[in-house]
Amino acid sequence: MMALLEMRDKLPAFASYHMAGYWDQDGAELGRAIQRVVESHGAKALKLKAFPWWLIRLAAPFNETLREMMEMRYLWQRAVRLENQQLKKVLGTEPHTPLETALARTLGSLGCLPVRA
Repeated sequence: MMALLEMRDKLPAFASYHMAGYWDQDGAELGRAIQRVVESHGAKALKLKAFPWWLIRLAAPFNETLREMMEMRYLWQRAVRLENQQLKKVLGTEPHTPLETALARTLGSLGCLPVRA
């Protein structure tokens, strides 16, 4: 975003620049990456389980957030991929932080990782 901001006077007023980001091929790659990061920080191995959509459906009539989650469930049921051609055309590349580095920083900042001695 900073690279785009630095050249904003050369860009159209209303343009979209999507990042392709990380593609989770089987829907569990991100979970496995989180497992690796958590374990590399000395925490107990996490178990991956399917998300309990049936429970969300039961509770949704009583909770606005869960109702909204049910409306957005289609995003978990079909692949949605953003195209980054415009971003690459303008910047030459799509900047990336390695996935496990980004996860470690994010989980660490949220207090979800054990503090190393």
